[in-house]
Amino acid sequence: MPTRKSNGIEVLPSARRLIGSLRDMGYDFTQAVADLIDNSIEANAHTVWINTEFEADDSWISVADDGLGMTPHELREAMRYGAEREYDLEDLGKFGLGLKVASFSQCQRLTVASRVGAERARITAYTWDFAHIQKTNCWEILPVSIESLPEAIQGRLQENRGTVVLWQRLDRILGYKHPYGEVAKKRFAQMSRELEVHLGMVFHRFLAGEVRGRKLRIILNDGNEVRPWDPFCRGEKATIRLKPSRILVTNDDFSGEVYLQPYILPAEDSFSSQETFKAASGPAKWNLQQGFYIYRANRMIQGGGWCHFRSPDEHTKLARIALDFSRDLDEAFKLNVPKMRVILPSQIREEVEELIGPVVKLARNVYDKGERGSRPSPADSAVPPPAIAPPYASPAPGRGTAGVPDPPGSSGPAPTPSSYSGIGADDELLTFDQWINRVLAAAAPSERLALSSIFDRIRALLAPSNSQDGSKEASS
Repeated sequence: MPTRKSNGIEVLPSARRLIGSLRDMGYDFTQAVADLIDNSIEANAHTVWINTEFEADDSWISVADDGLGMTPHELREAMRYGAEREYDLEDLGKFGLGLKVASFSQCQRLTVASRVGAERARITAYTWDFAHIQKTNCWEILPVSIESLPEAIQGRLQENRGTVVLWQRLDRILGYKHPYGEVAKKRFAQMSRELEVHLGMVFHRFLAGEVRGRKLRIILNDGNEVRPWDPFCRGEKATIRLKPSRILVTNDDFSGEVYLQPYILPAEDSFSSQETFKAASGPAKWNLQQGFYIYRANRMIQGGGWCHFRSPDEHTKLARIALDFSRDLDEAFKLNVPKMRVILPSQIREEVEELIGPVVKLARNVYDKGERGSRPSPADSAVPPPAIAPPYASPAPGRGTAGVPDPPGSSGPAPTPSSYSGIGADDELLTFDQWINRVLAAAAPSERLALSSIFDRIRALLAPSNSQDGSKEASS
């Protein structure tokens, strides 16, 4: 029955209808697990353990951490849809829905157990059970006694503080009403491999220790440590790091900064090895990994794509741009509940488009020269390799803009063009590219992109006169 409060009438939603609908929020398996890890990071966890166990109808997945844990009151509130809590600027949560919605998108039974420390030996646990909700149509969580807790929970919390999330009845993950047989088992194993790759990308700054005070380890299936995947290949000497930009976004209800850092990855032949080139292709492979890598509080929201500015192109696949925005701009970026989609604010699209034009052009230039099999001349080695970007560090509490990297001190040296035939045949003279390198090395960071564009036009003018057969070389 409706409950009267003040002059209004409270109308509670149907539990079975709403929770059933929220199961279709749009999470996939890897995104749902990533949402749980957000909670572990907020709880100051140093290690997250993920275990997947295939046992047909009794298959389960657990996500455990060594974070601060929760008191019984805090755990009950965390189990509430739309949990009421204040989020700090560096927190990864937003809506108070992630734990529940992400979990039910994959399973029908969610159990969360927590322990706050050695001084409080009691483990508190509650369950959301979809079958119970369907039967009662009530917003009820079920308390779980310590004695009936599965080993996946007891074994982790018996001697340690932290939190364990357990998924059971994995109807959405396994895709079968009764998931027996080798096909279901292989699919389960494949999803674990996909999860490892996804987490290495989304949390690469945390895994690499680039976020101050938030070094994280993720252990998959008791022993397989997830390695960070750096989309920008900053460990490669031939990676070009361009000048970063900051864009101020203001509105009546919000204000904050957007920080953009473009990179041009090396052409295939300029990578240190074929293994590193293959690894750099990313989870979606080269063409779909070009474009923007969007971060909120150092957690990747989007990995690749051009946000409707342009289409993926084989010739521009070496262009990747880190874009960080602060939590203050959540509304401006239209961040959705699964934290897997954003929309660039209309007021910054013109500035962003101006930025990516020269970046895309330079990426095409590097790609085309790599395709032609050019090699740097000996004088090119005199140009120092591009500087690697400093770690992305969150500002100290109360200072700066949370989640936005400090501005780098240098944009790195100029790109290294490849040799151009027909100029400077005398060994004592500079080739055209050697001369370009020296000019670009002496130029200010803000001048290099413009100079590179000018040199490209000069190349196009010179190319016909230096071709033996009179044919015109295609300009980059």
